Amino acid sequence: MSRTTAPGWTRREALELLGMSAAAAALPGIASAQSGVTFPKGATLFHEHMSMAPDFLPRWMKFAAETRAANAPRGAGAGRGAGAGGGGGRGGAAAPAPAGPFFMQDADFMTEELTTAKREGISCIVDGGHPDMGRDVNFLREISKRSGLPIVLGGGFYTQPFYPKEISTMSEEQVVQAIVKQVDTDPIGVFGEIGSWDVMTADERKVFRAIGKAQVATNIPIFTHTGIPGIAALEQLDLLEDAGVKPDRIVIGHLGNLVDPNVQVHKAICRRGAYVGFDRQGGPGDAEQVPMVMALLEAGFADRLMFAADTSSANQMKRNKGDGYAKTLTVFVPKLKAAGASDEVLRQIMVDNPRRFLAFVPKRPRKG
Repeated sequence: MSRTTAPGWTRREALELLGMSAAAAALPGIASAQSGVTFPKGATLFHEHMSMAPDFLPRWMKFAAETRAANAPRGAGAGRGAGAGGGGGRGGAAAPAPAGPFFMQDADFMTEELTTAKREGISCIVDGGHPDMGRDVNFLREISKRSGLPIVLGGGFYTQPFYPKEISTMSEEQVVQAIVKQVDTDPIGVFGEIGSWDVMTADERKVFRAIGKAQVATNIPIFTHTGIPGIAALEQLDLLEDAGVKPDRIVIGHLGNLVDPNVQVHKAICRRGAYVGFDRQGGPGDAEQVPMVMALLEAGFADRLMFAADTSSANQMKRNKGDGYAKTLTVFVPKLKAAGASDEVLRQIMVDNPRRFLAFVPKRPRKG
């Protein structure tokens, strides 16, 4: 792997790279949050996408529509159907993509987008893809190096509709070994996004247990995807904790989609010591999510919150008149400030919390 360092960092700092490990465990320019090492100043986005296969979003939208249709007879109401399979949060994902090459295979395009995000205050960004999404490690390495924006590489398996066919016949231990092989092959810095699509399937439970065992073996943190809003949030946490994962190594994702003014599930997760992910921010859902965040802040859980946007569509890009990768910081955070959140608290959530979550000391030799 390239040893290119980010501007202004010493070689020692760069070699204590995030994945976030002390052994050059991530893409060029990612620095460790461990003691004595300078972490990039500015915001870190714990869940975005910069590399997926061209057919991923069309497949995703198809599965989401099928899930909404299947759930309709349950009488669950619009709140459940809107988020089926995570279907209610990918702003712009359903719109026709602009003409031309697929944007996540266009290094010039993506370098421009990341350069803009860096200029707007983003200092580190986590790519939540992995092989079953068509993520290309070399592409991420190139756009990280060219933009100067550190990228943390995700790993694992996504959700049932996207699993490799062999997952169903593999034993739990074989899934663990497949995940560890990803870590041994690429500089994985986080397991994520690791998801359940609807009600958890037997395969998804198996994968969660395997991810938990892989975390214990590697120390790599985990962030999850919940499909139907909140339906598997506590079960995901249970499965991971039962496998031996400490809760402060876990973010339960997409809980902004679980609209509850009393934030009961959110508080339960915070009390257990895990993080609550609001990771579809900077869009129309903010109106419902700002009060939930404020309620969690008032309850004293600022240190348990993580923000991102799950950006994944060409229509969200700056060049295409979208808000770009920085929209959590440029669109959502100002709404929280207007609602009364202090600069100190917002900095804690955007800078300190993800740094603390992503920092780890590796238990296995890392690829350099």
